Amino acid sequence: MKKLLLLTATGMLFLSCKKEIVQNQSIESEDIQLAKGAAQVSGQAKGATQISGIGFFATPAECDVPSQGATYAIKMTGDLEGCFYVFIDNFDCSPSGTYRETGREYFVGTYNGGSGTFWTNYKFEAKFEGCAPDGSYLGAEIFGRCQHPIIKGSGTGVFQGVSGRMDFKDDIAAGNFPYRGHFLY
Repeated sequence: MKKLLLLTATGMLFLSCKKEIVQNQSIESEDIQLAKGAAQVSGQAKGATQISGIGFFATPAECDVPSQGATYAIKMTGDLEGCFYVFIDNFDCSPSGTYRETGREYFVGTYNGGSGTFWTNYKFEAKFEGCAPDGSYLGAEIFGRCQHPIIKGSGTGVFQGVSGRMDFKDDIAAGNFPYRGHFLY
């Protein structure tokens, strides 16, 4: 009987130790995974630079639209100073006045005192008072917004190697286009 009790106690002690070792390994494993996840998150955020400012329809004196072959230009102020040349590729408008447009943009200007250029693809969505038979909009804009992902590898000068995205939300009352976004290098 003593041998049976001794064997049972030894077995329980062994299982208890093994369980503790497995639990500690699990805890260590979870800690390692959390640390790895935190490192990945901080690695993703590293290098992201927030940008913001306001755009306005450019006058001919501010941005030379004909020399670029663009449809029109936006004069950029704030973190970006320069001209956003807009090239409309497609557009359509539904009978309700919902207007959709896609295209490309070429930025020529400065950032933090350095000059350079980059390209974006953009998607613009807005609500207007109406639509023309050719798919363009009619009347005043009621609201609008657009997204501008930067084309990776398109940057020159201070924008060499930049990627990221900019978002505009039209301020109808003020007649301008506040933007915000981020650059990744």
